[in-house]
Amino acid sequence: MSEFLLSTDKLTKIYGKHKAVNEVSMHVERGAVYGFIGKNGAGKTTFMKIVAGLANKTSGSYSLFGQTGRAVDQVKSKLGCLIEAPGIYQRLSAYDNMKTKCLALGKYDPDYIRELLKLVGLSDTGKKAAGHFSLGMRQRLGIALALIGEPEMLVLDEPINGLDPQGIVEVRDIIHRLSVERGITILISSHILDELSKIATHYGIINNGSLIRELSADELAAECASGVDITVKGAAASAAGVLERMGLSFSILDADHIRVNGQPERSAEINAALVTGGYAVSELSLHTAALEEYYLSLTGGAQNA
Repeated sequence: MSEFLLSTDKLTKIYGKHKAVNEVSMHVERGAVYGFIGKNGAGKTTFMKIVAGLANKTSGSYSLFGQTGRAVDQVKSKLGCLIEAPGIYQRLSAYDNMKTKCLALGKYDPDYIRELLKLVGLSDTGKKAAGHFSLGMRQRLGIALALIGEPEMLVLDEPINGLDPQGIVEVRDIIHRLSVERGITILISSHILDELSKIATHYGIINNGSLIRELSADELAAECASGVDITVKGAAASAAGVLERMGLSFSILDADHIRVNGQPERSAEINAALVTGGYAVSELSLHTAALEEYYLSLTGGAQNA
């Protein structure tokens, strides 16, 4: 049975007449990298602020590390957060920013600070003021600050937003390492869906404050499967006859490639029929819709992205 580090039940936040978060019931398993997907203003940040204790809920409930109500305060130290801009002292170095927080938490240890800075790739910044860091460096420092105290779970709000391609790769790799090497559970929001799909194990899709879908990466792959791609070097046109006799709908992409529309469950049968017909299938794979396409299909198309 799955252990949920975070579980919410109809969590709601209302500002005036606007429901920023509307009866959201989310389940984040221990060890997951949970991709929280939604357009700007969908309710992601508000939801994360409630979970982190930075905003009060209007109604509903949530449990964190198995605790509910006021008991949640007793386990908040197990939660590390980077929500909106990192809380960084611009005139201090990366080390001194880390030292300041460590002292506040009673955890000051120079070796510990150096270890965390090395983990996020900031061990060689010396006395350079954080105000002169690139956006990617500031985001990595924010993650290092969130890691102080050895949290079991991280809440990261748009950590790759605004970064250049190199910065995106660096932050993505850090998140992957924290999950795989340290076993940290991660709730990460983003609207850069292609990057999120490279690290997420689970997804929650929010639109206009409501969680409209929650699924695992495997379930997503199954739902996105939209066909079968076949490679038969130089024989696509003639091999198509086999598929036609099977009653399949397909498209010849070029001399080497055919795409069968739908029918992913018949992949083995298709392969066997082509081999029996004398065709050497060098590759057969599922064609899947991108995460962005799937998201748009659920939320009403590009006009809502």
